[in-house]
Amino acid sequence: MQVFHTESKIIITCNKRLSPYLQQEVEALGFTPDRVFQTGIELTGTVDDCIALNLNLRCASQVLYLLKSFKAADPKELYDNLVEIEWEKLIDFSGYFSVTSNVNNEHILTPLFANVKVKDAIADRIKSIKGLRPNSGADGNKTVVHLYWQDDKAEIFLDTSGETLAKHSYRKIPGKAPMLEALAASTIIATNWDRNSTFINPMCGSGTLAIEAALLATDKHPGLFRMNYGFMHIMGYDEQVFFVERRKLKDKAKKDITFKIIATDISEDAVDIAQKNAKTAGVEHLIDFSVCDFADTPVPAEPGIVMFNPEYGERLGVHTKLEITYKRVGDFLKQQCLGYRGYVFTGNPDLAKKIGLKAARRIEFYNGKLDCRLFEYELYEGTKRAPIE
Repeated sequence: MQVFHTESKIIITCNKRLSPYLQQEVEALGFTPDRVFQTGIELTGTVDDCIALNLNLRCASQVLYLLKSFKAADPKELYDNLVEIEWEKLIDFSGYFSVTSNVNNEHILTPLFANVKVKDAIADRIKSIKGLRPNSGADGNKTVVHLYWQDDKAEIFLDTSGETLAKHSYRKIPGKAPMLEALAASTIIATNWDRNSTFINPMCGSGTLAIEAALLATDKHPGLFRMNYGFMHIMGYDEQVFFVERRKLKDKAKKDITFKIIATDISEDAVDIAQKNAKTAGVEHLIDFSVCDFADTPVPAEPGIVMFNPEYGERLGVHTKLEITYKRVGDFLKQQCLGYRGYVFTGNPDLAKKIGLKAARRIEFYNGKLDCRLFEYELYEGTKRAPIE
């Protein structure tokens, strides 16, 4: 089963509402999506293509390669179809594999039961041919198989990513209420920032937005921070394909920039964490960190964007205090950031009203299960700045 060179359906998953930004990335790599949906993209390609996708994508979660589609009304039909696949040509009998699933079938009360049926089919098939059963468990750091089963329609995939791509592997210290790296990258892409002008991130927390901005500006991709993927544990894997793709990423990454990326926070601990995360990402020298109240953040004369991700009362903070904070954010944008475009990411629309500026755009996102918006403010001089009554 030569999956590395055989074309099949590929599903690239992402968190809800990130697919427009994932689509931009996929098309920039030269792929043409067959379908775009709310939590992902479908295209056609080989597992070698999956290697390139895994190393390059910032907004994705998993890259799944289809092995087989079939009808399965119940667990027995599921098992019977799966045991026919040549697993012995995909998973080493001395290896380890795990199973994930997305299941909605009347016979399945818990996805764990479906996972066990998949594990049994794989292990039984390999034992019948090789005489030994491979080990299996919950760890996603070796071969990963994914089952998608809705009613009587089932699809079985190789998860070529393994552990999620949504975490970019540089953030060793998360800080309080951190923004997921894939979400942070998507929000920056959504601003249409030119990646060549000032980027200011007051209230930087653990530094994710500033770090992702530096990675975008230098064309440095998450694949440079990670050395283990699901595709590496599929039989037939040629490590040269991986190292050639990784070399391309290293060669095109820029070392320096000609503009300012500024990150500030009133918490000394937060700035210390942000600096350590930036150092792990190799971009510490590109970001001007400082400890100060956000209103004292330096604003260069050369305009660009200023981006806030303040607390919004769901996990942290006290609501009445946050109303004052949001009003001060609006004052800072109005008084100190003229000529810039301002952005505030929040899950609290009532607090957003306290900013006192009319939003040019309200871009929809989710942070976990929380419905959020990225508010865009065009910070013109004079009458174009229109406060909300």
